[in-house]
Amino acid sequence: MLTLLPGRPAPASSIEPCKIYGAVYLETDPRLRGNCFATVYIEPEEAFADVLVFQENNKLFADKAGLWYPAENRAFADYNLFVTTDRNLAEFSIHYTKVRSFAGCKTTN
Repeated sequence: MLTLLPGRPAPASSIEPCKIYGAVYLETDPRLRGNCFATVYIEPEEAFADVLVFQENNKLFADKAGLWYPAENRAFADYNLFVTTDRNLAEFSIHYTKVRSFAGCKTTN
């Protein structure tokens, strides 16, 4: 006889913003927040951001951490991120940089 036991929920894993690259769609509609991979805050100051992001013009060049290609549609994105205006609700923060070589994660030693 097969006994079905209630399954344990999978442990919640923390978001690793350093692994996000490629086509990224930034969602602003709060009704669609549940469909997003993570919640992000766009930090106005570079010093307080977790990830420095450089926007690529070509999806093929967005192949490392911090190199994002802005997806026009959520269906074509590798990652859908919800943008919040409240820093306390975000799982990580980003700051846009104009220099490609500065893009990536900030490491804390």
